[in-house]
Formats: sequence, C-alpha cells, structure tokens
Amino acid sequence: MERALLVSIKIDPVNKGWRLDDIALELEELVGACGAEIVDNITYVCKAPTPDLLIGKGKCQEIALLCEEKGVDTVIFSHDLSGVQQRNLEEIISRKTIDRTQLILDIFARRAKSIEGRMQVELAQLEYLLPRLTGKGIMLSRLGGGIGTRGPGEQKLEVERRSIRRRIDKLNDDLRGVRMHRQTLRKKRQSNSVPSVVLVGYTNAGKSTLLNALTSAGQVTADTLFTTLDPLSRSLVLGNGEHVVISDTVGFLHELPHHLIEAFRATLEEVTEADLLIHVLDVSHHKVYDHYQSVIEVLKELDANKKPVIIALNKTDLVDDSIWLNKLSQDFHDSVLISAKVKNGLESLLSKIARKFTSRMICFDGIVQHDRMELIDLFYREGKVEEIEYLEKGVKVKARLPRALYNKLFNNNKLKHQN
Repeated sequence: MERALLVSIKIDPVNKGWRLDDIALELEELVGACGAEIVDNITYVCKAPTPDLLIGKGKCQEIALLCEEKGVDTVIFSHDLSGVQQRNLEEIISRKTIDRTQLILDIFARRAKSIEGRMQVELAQLEYLLPRLTGKGIMLSRLGGGIGTRGPGEQKLEVERRSIRRRIDKLNDDLRGVRMHRQTLRKKRQSNSVPSVVLVGYTNAGKSTLLNALTSAGQVTADTLFTTLDPLSRSLVLGNGEHVVISDTVGFLHELPHHLIEAFRATLEEVTEADLLIHVLDVSHHKVYDHYQSVIEVLKELDANKKPVIIALNKTDLVDDSIWLNKLSQDFHDSVLISAKVKNGLESLLSKIARKFTSRMICFDGIVQHDRMELIDLFYREGKVEEIEYLEKGVKVKARLPRALYNKLFNNNKLKHQN
C-alpha cells in the first residue's frame, strides 16, 4: 500500500470560509478514496505563497526529513501546484509530489466505468499534464503506479506535446459526438413532453442513494467521495400521473478546478437542460452551508443557477437535533427533510416535484369510442386515470394527462370531450 504524507495548507483569502481542520479532513477523505495509507497530515497556514515552492524552504526541508523517517512514498498537497513548484518540491523532498487536482483525477480514473466517463477523465488528465511537462520531476522519471499516475500516467510519460495535443483534439471531437447524441435524446424526450429532473449536490451527499430509493436504479453507493462518476437516468411516475426522467450526476466539490468542469461538460449538460434540479444536502455534515454554497458556485459556472430547485435535506436519520433540522428547513427555501437511506420523507419530496409540474397536466373528462380502446392503454401509460366507466356508447374516462398529449389528441379529433 502506498504510504502518503499529507500537507494541508490554508491560504487566506483563497480558502475563505474553510478552517484548516476542514481542509485537512477533506484531504484525508480524498486520499482515503484512493486507498493509500496516511502516514501523517501536516497543517500549515501560508500567508505569502512563494512562486517557486508555494511554502517556505525550511518547511520543505522539514517535510523531507519526515519522509525519510517514516518511509513516505508520496507527498500530497491540498493546494494546486504549478509545474515549477512541483519540480522544485520534488528536488528537495525526493519523493513523488502531487496536488489536490491530481488526487481528484486519480479518483475519477478509478471510478469511471463508461466509455464516455473514461474519455472525460483522460481529457482532464492530459489537459492537466500538458502545461506541466517540464516540471514533473520524479513523476516523469518512471512509468509510475500509485496515486496520480493512472490513465496517461500508465502510458509513456515522456510523450511529446504534439502527441498530447493530438490526443486532446481527438477526445474533444469524440465528446462533441457524445454531446450531439445527448442532444438528440433530449429533443426526443422534449418532443414527447417528458420533463427532466436532475440530482445535484456535494459529493457524498446521497444523490445515488436517493435515485435508488425513488426508482430502484441499482446505482452503486458507498460512504466515500465521488462514488458515482458516470451519469445514470431512470423513468419515474409521479403521484399526479406525470412521467419524468430523473438523472444522477457527478458530485461537486468546493473549488472544483475549472478544467474539470469543462472536461465533464458533456455530462453536466444534463444539469443545464434540466426542467427541475433536486439539490441534495447532507444535513449531518457540519459544513452543510458551505457545501450548499460550493454547489451554487458550480451551478453559476454552468449557467444553471436560475433553474427551479427543490432542496432535499438528506441523512436526517443521522441527526437527533430537531431544532437544528427545523433551522435548516427555515433557512433553505422550498426544502424537504428526507432520509434516502431509510426512505423517510420521500412522499413529501415526490409531492413537491409533482407540484412543480402541475401546469403541465390537464384534466380530461370525456368518452373514448369502443373502436379507440388503445387510447385507454395510452392514458394509463402516460397519465393517471382517476375514474373509468364502461357505457354502451363508449368508455367514460376521467384522467390527468400531460398537456402536450391532451392537445395532440384533440387536435387530431381522436376524442369527443364531455364536460
């Protein structure tokens, strides 16, 4: 098992709102998701970052001594490093040195299962690697293995810039094709008037567990960061008979690197095209308000922060303080308390979702002729049949139907409406 020394750094005002202990804890969780053994976690407040080392030379020498004493393989910094900083640190420490972005990319490489997901991870890794080719030091001196060397790291690391750029161009072309395919599917869904509901939230907030609870999707879940990377969509029928498509997405993180958002834009387009967002928050986490703000920042970058949203205050089974839960309910507008794990509050959530789409449904009270009985099956599939009575002249039906379907049937004179 790879032995890692963590260096958690707070840089004011870059890490505004995040205490040093919180930065250290999140770094440990990220490293834990990679399966490495954490030897130690050094914390450091850096008021004046240096362009050559980020931290002071004396601190670097202290880290080098600690690595020798404890047999450290890799030093992981909580703050992003430039190529020059990474090279200089490795020269002093004599250990492989990686930063937070590279750590996240390693987790993504482990979790990506679909072809699309693997393409997006490789694109992000190559775009990270390209400007750092002259500063990779120890990492470029070997074929690697361990944290930060998956994907492109397992290939010939001395690859020329031209080769990397060609590969980046090829991946961008392939992902454009993925984007066009998604657009085609969305247009088909929109033509059938099927609304899109997308789950968003901080990583490990419980989005996949919620998708499983609502749809029996069978999505893999675990109490770790970025368990789910590949998107998954499932059909869901609401209590008012409305059919929707509900989708899970990759979890967000505070200070999520911009190029990661760009690399995953093909997947995150589900967010930008959604009719409704379900923002899942972990109410058991002490930084629930900061997590909320981090997700809002990513949504702003995606230009999706103005969309209709329901706040799902999740993991209430882990909180015994009713006063705290009541405060959260008041602080977050249009919220509902739930526990996806034990399936508490899901009916309230579904009712809120249905109310968001009330205007899309219309009441039909009419007669279907005997020679059009296939329409009864259509009503059951696409709407909600509330009353049905078989008469000599036809079938009297009272049902709630999607407005688009209702208009289509009457425009084609398929039905005789009875008030």
